[in-house]
Formats: sequence, C-alpha cells, structure tokens
Amino acid sequence: MNQGRLCPIIPEPAERRLRLLDQRLLPEREEYLCCRSVDGLILAIRDMAVRGAPAIGVSAAWGCWLAALELEERGVVGPGWPAWLNAQLEKLAAVRPTAVNLRRAVERMREVWRRAPGLEPPGLIVVWEAEAWAIQEEDISVNRRLGGHGAALLDDGDTVLTHCNAGILATSGFGTALGVIYAAVEAGKKIRVIADETRPLLQGARLSAYELKAAGVEVRLACDNACALLLSRGLARKALVGADRIAANGDTANKIGTYGVALLARRFRVPFYVAAPSSTFDFHCPDGTGIPLEERPEQEVTFLGGGRIAPEGVSAYNFAFDVTPAGLISGFITEYGVFRPPYSRSLRRLRRKIGV
Repeated sequence: MNQGRLCPIIPEPAERRLRLLDQRLLPEREEYLCCRSVDGLILAIRDMAVRGAPAIGVSAAWGCWLAALELEERGVVGPGWPAWLNAQLEKLAAVRPTAVNLRRAVERMREVWRRAPGLEPPGLIVVWEAEAWAIQEEDISVNRRLGGHGAALLDDGDTVLTHCNAGILATSGFGTALGVIYAAVEAGKKIRVIADETRPLLQGARLSAYELKAAGVEVRLACDNACALLLSRGLARKALVGADRIAANGDTANKIGTYGVALLARRFRVPFYVAAPSSTFDFHCPDGTGIPLEERPEQEVTFLGGGRIAPEGVSAYNFAFDVTPAGLISGFITEYGVFRPPYSRSLRRLRRKIGV
C-alpha cells in the first residue's frame, strides 16, 4: 500500500529548525512551515497548521529543543536562564488545553532536564534533540502496533465511518484510527471508508479524504448531518475515531460531533471504536467532566473559505471538542491491545501496563 509522500513533521537539526506540513493549505497545496522559535511553533499549533493530539505532542517535544536553541542564540546566561526556559515551556504546554499529549511531551522533556542537574544550555540542546527523536520514533512504532490490534476488528469488505482526521497527518506517521484501516489493508482486507466532512474546519474532507486517496484506500465523503441516514441504511458496519484525551473511566474527548456519531452508532447497533495510544489516557482525570474543552474563534464557524456565511453581528458557538461517555464506546484500540467494557476493570489493566 502506498501511503504517499506525506511527512507532517520533519526535524532538521543541522538547520536548527522544525519543518511542519501546513495542513491549512491541504488538499490544494503541500507546503511546509519552518519553525525556529517557540513562538513560531505556538502559532502553528494555535492556527491548526499542525494538529492532531499525537502530532502536537511530538511537535511540542521539538519545541522544547527549539527553546534551548533560542536560549543559546539570545545569549541568555547567568542564574536566570532556567526560569526563562521554563516560562517558554509552560507557554508551549498551555497553547491547546484539551489534548493531553502536548503537555505530556513537554513534561517528559522537563524530566530529562531534571535528571541532569547542572547541565548547561549546549548540553541540554544535545539531550533534548535525542529525546525528541525518541518521542517521534516511538509515536510511529506505537501507532503501527495499535493498527495491528485494530485491524483484527475489521472484516474483509467492511465500510468504516470516520470523524475528523486521525491518520498520518495527525501523528508522526501511519496514524491511529486511520492507522487501523491502513493495517487492515496491508493485511489484505478490502476496506472502504466514509469520511465525515467534520465542520467547521473540514478535517475529514480536506485531510482524511486526502490521505486515504493518496494511500489508495477507497473513500467517500459525507456531510456530518448525513450520519443518521447512512447508519440507518447499513452503509457503514463500524465507526472508528481517534481521541484527544481519555479520562480514567473511559469518557473520551474528541473532535466536536464525535458524541453525536457515537449516539447514532448505538441507536443503529454499529460498533463504535476509539483508537488511541496509551499516552492519550489521562488517569489523573476521573471522568469527562474534568476534561477542559477548547473554544476556538467564532470566525471558524461564521466564515467558510474566507467568505462570510452568517450575517454580520451573529455570534457562534465553536467548541473544538465534545466528550463521548464511556458507555457508548465498544472498545479502545491501543498499542497494548483492545480494551472492552467494563472499563472499571479493563482500563485498570491498561493503567498497570503503563505504570501510572
């Protein structure tokens, strides 16, 4: 299977920069942003040039490395440099609040720093570069293992409904929910995909359909509000999504509209699976009420393609995520296998596996 030439995150240490595929321009153009500072990366994350929980986590790891480079280039010296650096890291960790991977990656980089007391900025650059590479490579490895476990849930000839984009473009490569589909295709199964368009930023139409087509997977686009009709007619046999944060009880935050898909899947007896690496589980958060839900600019709803689609002066709700109750989820597909209800027991096993 050809997954195309998509490389969403390209570190270039020799050039002291991070290149990111600008996903705002897809599917019309493949162009890369060059980030040389934490502020530049924060802007890329905030404006959705890079998006998807695993991808922003990996990008954040490289952002810590960029902060160390910036520290050196600015000549920040003396006893104040750790405070300056910590402020940069905290600014980065807070840029998008819902996806747990972002802050977790920053904390992992901080821990590397803590384990090397007395390390000066030139040495920190070296160890953080190595750790950022490790995080990026782990992401791809984890997604491939996750995909293999999930592929067993898909039957030859299945049509799978997806919402938002949880594929190559949302990770370092291969993907989570779409990684399951890629793994099933690699195993010789014929899989078709219905991609919800995913308003307001159309990640399904612009990104999922784009990468699935590049990978040679049959994909058909649907309006978000066609979901009930499609499922009622049996046009999809499985529903499969990614996640941005999963609470200890299994409540799952994902792109706005996911909750509705899960409700409809339950109504029409279609299995609804969440594919996510163990790093997306937040066992410090008891349930979905504790997950912060990002609200984004109203203009993403009131404008489309640069043109106004709502009367001037009309405000809009623009929650980026909603929370699907654990009771609607048929199973979590992770790199450690598939975890099914009752989640009070199965997710406890996962927690033991990852040691938290």
